[in-house]
Amino acid sequence: MPRHSVVALLSLVGCLQAPSLAPLPPLPETGTRILFIGNSLTYQNDLPAVLSAVAASAGDTIHTRMVAFANFALEDHWNEGSASRALSGQRWDYVVMQQGPSSLPENQAHLATWSARFAPLVTAAGGRPVMYQVWPARSRPQDFPGVKAAYKNAAAGIGGLFAPAGEALRAALAETPELAVLDADGFHPTALGTLLAAYVIYDRVRGRPVTGLPVPRGFGGLTPATLARIQSLAHAAVLASP
Repeated sequence: MPRHSVVALLSLVGCLQAPSLAPLPPLPETGTRILFIGNSLTYQNDLPAVLSAVAASAGDTIHTRMVAFANFALEDHWNEGSASRALSGQRWDYVVMQQGPSSLPENQAHLATWSARFAPLVTAAGGRPVMYQVWPARSRPQDFPGVKAAYKNAAAGIGGLFAPAGEALRAALAETPELAVLDADGFHPTALGTLLAAYVIYDRVRGRPVTGLPVPRGFGGLTPATLARIQSLAHAAVLASP
């Protein structure tokens, strides 16, 4: 996918649009408001919409918007400008940020630097930053500790929340093929992988276990055993990274 493609979530069903200076559509005043800033690890399978569906399954309301470009790091978002405009245009309760795995020392420093650049904008919008820990490619399992350190340290540096989706996915990969959480490319999530990430983010942001929640909208084909296992892995990852 070209580097400067963009996918912006403008409603719960989502739509594709070219880059625009127009602000994101306003959100309802009720419910929790969450902005996602990221790349294809956020927009594949529409993670923000899945998070909203998870919240609904818990009797909760989360409204989401997304600014996500293919292959973007947070520095790219800063330079492109849409994320900053989204932060200044509305009030947000949480802002979920991610880039690539960032496992190398120089990339860890890069993530810390640019998440810190965004943090004052998040605070000014009334929100709290959330660092969505992603994962390395399946072919590079040795990078998992570095990815975790990068996102955990970045969250600590800005007083944010650490959402260890990569740790939950790491545990799920140990159970493959029963839990197919990565796509054929060995990096992007399947729909099940996106649901796992959404459960981690919800558990962390809300501070309540996702275990035992009913199946969310759009995942009716999941067996009860698979649903329970995904929820258990998500909650365990959050508990292991307080």
